[in-house]
Amino acid sequence: MTVRQSREAAIERIDDGDTVGIGGFVAVGLPEYVLEALGERYAETGQPGSLTLYHPAAEGDRQGRGLSHLVQDGMLERTIASHWGFTPDLMERIVDNEIEAYNLPFGVMDHMLRDTAAGKPGTISHVGLGTFVDPRQDGAKANEVTDEDIVELMTVDGEEYLFYHSVPIDVAIIRGTTADEDGNVTMEREALDSNVLAMAQAAHNSGGTVIAQVERVTESGTLTARDVAVPGVLVDSVVEAPPSHHQQTYAEAYNPAYSGEIKRPSDDQREPLPLDARTIIARRAAMELETDSVINLGVGVPELVPAVAADGGVADEITQTVESGPIGGAASGGISFGTAVNHQALVSSPQQFDFYDGGGLDIGFLGMAQADAAGNINVSRFGSQLPGCGGFINITQNADKVVFCGTLTTDGLEIATGDGTLAIECEGTSPKFVESVEQITFSGEYAVETEQPVVYVTERAVFELTADGLVLTEIAPGLDPETDVSDEMGFEPLVADDLAEMEPQLFVDDPLDLTDAV
Repeated sequence: MTVRQSREAAIERIDDGDTVGIGGFVAVGLPEYVLEALGERYAETGQPGSLTLYHPAAEGDRQGRGLSHLVQDGMLERTIASHWGFTPDLMERIVDNEIEAYNLPFGVMDHMLRDTAAGKPGTISHVGLGTFVDPRQDGAKANEVTDEDIVELMTVDGEEYLFYHSVPIDVAIIRGTTADEDGNVTMEREALDSNVLAMAQAAHNSGGTVIAQVERVTESGTLTARDVAVPGVLVDSVVEAPPSHHQQTYAEAYNPAYSGEIKRPSDDQREPLPLDARTIIARRAAMELETDSVINLGVGVPELVPAVAADGGVADEITQTVESGPIGGAASGGISFGTAVNHQALVSSPQQFDFYDGGGLDIGFLGMAQADAAGNINVSRFGSQLPGCGGFINITQNADKVVFCGTLTTDGLEIATGDGTLAIECEGTSPKFVESVEQITFSGEYAVETEQPVVYVTERAVFELTADGLVLTEIAPGLDPETDVSDEMGFEPLVADDLAEMEPQLFVDDPLDLTDAV
């Protein structure tokens, strides 16, 4: 039976040793009011302790909100997550071996929730093969104190798959907009549907408890059935939160364009992109677009691709998607990443990953922090920094084509351009192309096996992945392939016999016309 409760009464349902599932996506749609109370309860009473956190996204804001309320001595025993980039205090505990930690692909974690709800022993997926998730590498274990195997290699009809063990959820903490007195929850003012239904079903069918934070409560029978996202039969506690603790994202109290209530006018007055390394990379990456491309954009340089496409006259040839659920429109960046405006549709994140994993994406534009001669990419671990993989593995393993975007070097790189050529005025002190990546988040070997086209775009050179490794195929006008490219890499790349110059129009102030390229 659903009970409308104070947050203090609701969290009394959480016991020592419970596995607690947290809904939401990064800084969007988090049950902040309940999480804050849970942290305060532990600080005052020492309970509940030794919790396992199951949180598919990096639920936080780097400023102490979200999961950071729970990062206290003895409160957490284990975390299972895809990303910790927005919870640096939790990341620090993992790196210091203070708690056990598993880093799983975001889409796999969402699908595990559905399979847990369905009473299955786990999730079978090809996602993660050849990466650090594969038990032949790290088996998703993020530190030395984590020793239990939760990922196995298996063969079905002669094909390799990974089997991810089910994780029963004792308590799910989700949020929505409106709940009625029967516990039915709607999402009309939320930016995302996220994984709230899958999380609630996984907890309920594991014999657990579901706590729903909402903005408001209405009478029974007043909600339209089709609007209900989480049925009341799943919900045990409803907590009404004040506006200060129920922001749509940690950046904005409420943006009606995120929820689809309004369409935002097109920005015809947008400032032109500056002609810098990022713009050059985005321009060259956009040349990989094809007619009617369904795409996903990573953070950083890839976020510029839609602006370049618009300036180049092909904005109507692309449909943006975000792993959190939006389809079409324009994806947001910054702390509101995961949201979109003017989108055509909004699905749940498990449904979006069904689309991705099955090959629905035409092109994925992603960043590359480290790359090596075999075409492997690392974006998930760098010494004491452990941001995690997020949805990167789902996207990069399954898109028809992958375009990785990033400068050849970093830390101090300065370029000069504008006349159709490129000059390196100050070289970066840190190469991004290294002899061997620290962790394999994208497997070049797996991409070769699946015959996936993979392109690596920098401000001065373009590489392609072949069975023999990375091949330099294009170089910027005015540069030398050896002194300006190979000498700044941790390995000697292969060079194409027909090495071409990058398009000179990439390096001039006027926008790049893409109408002939797409």
